[in-house]
Amino acid sequence: MEPKRNSLCWCGSGKKYKQCHEKFDKKYNEMKLQGYIMPSKDLIKNDEDIKAIKKSALINKGVLDEVGKYIQAGMSTDEIDQIVYKYTTEHGGICAPYNYHGYPKNSCISVNEVVCHGIPNTHQILKEGDIVNVDVSTIYQGYFSDASRMYMIGKVSDEAKRLVEVTKECLLKGIEAIKPWGHIGDIGAAIMEHAVANGFSVVRDFAGHGIGKSFHEDPIVSHVGVRNTGMILVPGMTLTVEPMINAGKWQIKINPSDGWTATTKDGSLSAQWEHMILIREHDVEILCW
Repeated sequence: MEPKRNSLCWCGSGKKYKQCHEKFDKKYNEMKLQGYIMPSKDLIKNDEDIKAIKKSALINKGVLDEVGKYIQAGMSTDEIDQIVYKYTTEHGGICAPYNYHGYPKNSCISVNEVVCHGIPNTHQILKEGDIVNVDVSTIYQGYFSDASRMYMIGKVSDEAKRLVEVTKECLLKGIEAIKPWGHIGDIGAAIMEHAVANGFSVVRDFAGHGIGKSFHEDPIVSHVGVRNTGMILVPGMTLTVEPMINAGKWQIKINPSDGWTATTKDGSLSAQWEHMILIREHDVEILCW
């Protein structure tokens, strides 16, 4: 039941309903009656939530900037993980991946054919020509942020460079497809079209996700999709777009010995970029990259 106009808004902002989400609810309810798939309202962040999420995102971005200063051939992936831990904790944050469902490290570092969830270790040494995804997530005062970047170590092959660049283009096209009160399927459609047009494939087994008050919230943000289908994306939602693009086929396999590391099934290269997005009233804002 909706609050009265002069009652406090359901979103927890402390504002009167008529000054906050009354217009939002009118559009939301109209679309729901028309049969559209609408997000639950607990996914909608108020202004205070968004301020707090941005503080977390600022640390998370700083982590990836710090990694970019030092990552080079001759480093172990564990050394990179220690950079992530040091920067995060020195800035008051907590590394969200650590002990998440038993995950043993502070970040995911995925090299070459590793699609995602590569576990940092002391024996994997970066070398000239490697392409590396570093995926970091931060908790700050109870709020979550998440992003990843690709790093090219020295001179890489033309194929590897093109894969990294096209994957970034896929990410940006996915974000460009996001419209307030638009469909979630538009994101995956834009990503898939660009990847396939460039001769690459899109991993189906992993997806983006809602984030903010917890690490993984609804909705699941698929990187393959059909335009004008799926949940409606509304102002106040925060989510990640994080396409994983393979040079070969899209199928992956999970390392049975650790239960985490995902690699391309055919041994081809893989790349990933991830941004965290806020959907606003008239546009979108990239919170973390």
